[in-house]
Amino acid sequence: MIKDVQEIIDNSNVGDYRRQKTILAEFDYTKYHPMDEIYQWMDQVKETYSDLVSMHYLGSTYEHRPIYYFKIGWPSDKPKKIIWMDCGIHAREWIAIAYCQWFVKEILETHKNNPLLQKVLHNIDFYVVPVLNIDGFIYSWNVDRLWRKSRSSHNNGTCYGVDLNRNFDSQWCTIGASHNCKDITFCGTGPASEPEANAVSKLLGSLKSDVLCFLTIHSYGQLILLPYGYTTEPSVNHEEMLNISQKAAAKLKEKHGTEYRVGSTSQILYSNSGSSRDWAKDLGIPFSFTFELRDTGTYGFVLPENQIRPTCEETMAGVMTIVEHVDAKFFNSAISIFSSNLMSLSLIIGLYYTMF
Repeated sequence: MIKDVQEIIDNSNVGDYRRQKTILAEFDYTKYHPMDEIYQWMDQVKETYSDLVSMHYLGSTYEHRPIYYFKIGWPSDKPKKIIWMDCGIHAREWIAIAYCQWFVKEILETHKNNPLLQKVLHNIDFYVVPVLNIDGFIYSWNVDRLWRKSRSSHNNGTCYGVDLNRNFDSQWCTIGASHNCKDITFCGTGPASEPEANAVSKLLGSLKSDVLCFLTIHSYGQLILLPYGYTTEPSVNHEEMLNISQKAAAKLKEKHGTEYRVGSTSQILYSNSGSSRDWAKDLGIPFSFTFELRDTGTYGFVLPENQIRPTCEETMAGVMTIVEHVDAKFFNSAISIFSSNLMSLSLIIGLYYTMF
């Protein structure tokens, strides 16, 4: 006798997504994966690339699940600078999470033959959070595919979840956010009231002098968004960030012809407050960008799996354009000074031998 026929039926229908991955090389980056497989993948990455990767506890979700981030870079006896990337702050944006996994894969599999990465990984550590809103992400798999918020309980359990991208301490809940817990843009009970947003705020607040760039990955819309959402006033280095974004969008387009628009959030999308991007900029991080990945509405949040690879390939080109600029801005100056000093010395020596 079969004890539970329904369980067998259920298990037979989950397909490739639910298969246990025992070897990292078998992991399929062109599929969406549930959280249990992502946790397993993170453990495998940590173990396989222990020379370059360490995994750290960021904090706990409302439902007491651990949030981890990777620290990727060559070990150094000196403090290193940081580029931050988080994905999955909104539960239904599965392509963003797929991209974070792709980004990690590409860094680890190509760094030995990539001169830029060879250089960057000695100067900079990548801090990567593959899934920030874990509770909401699991809920989007099991209950409501289009769930956006976290899963904290409010108003005596009559409504659930906070929009984590309205919960940061950056003009919190002043525009483009709601105090009504039933709304999808509910900003929470106060700045960083949610454990997920609070964990990011605490870690980056303690590291702010070392963080050069903040990247938060979303979908959809095909946009590279700059600060600010809460005002139409430009940030202090708006023109530089705009220029970088335009170069990133051009490089991205070269891959598969995908068009991206770039600009301040309040100018090309809509006004909002309490976003992590604006908070990072207000914290003093030099560069802060939101990527809104494919598409522009045909599939929206339910982007088919056959678009994962091209989306990730083109996004990688755009992101690495930003990484290259950041590295050149903060680390090439020393090389330039050294080179110019050598040139001056060689000129002096040449003049000496000419005279004598």
